[in-house]
Amino acid sequence: QVQLVASGGGFVQPGGSLRLSCAASGFTLEHFAIGWFRQAPGKEHEGVSCISSGDDSTYYADSVKGRFTISRDNAKNTVYLEMNNLKFEDTAVYYCAGASALTMVPEQYDYWGQGTQVTVSS
Repeated sequence: QVQLVASGGGFVQPGGSLRLSCAASGFTLEHFAIGWFRQAPGKEHEGVSCISSGDDSTYYADSVKGRFTISRDNAKNTVYLEMNNLKFEDTAVYYCAGASALTMVPEQYDYWGQGTQVTVSS
């Protein structure tokens, strides 16, 4: 069974950090591009970052560039999203997803994790 499990969310104060994990089972994650998306209440899905298979090319949304870092550990079949200097507007449910090619178009992702809540609040 193909499955992606997102974890690592939580409650953090502005300026704080969190590391999200996206663990795969049932398939080899390194063969897929992995993207992180988020959805805040009342807002549309937003692409945050993605990492390609193969050369590990990365993409970041302007809103997180310089603060978030995506990486993969193929030995652990896991992709990470390191989030630093978190802001109120980063509050959302974060989802990881797998696609056959590097893209930030949600409709092009075949596999989705269940989401993990990130809350930035003082």
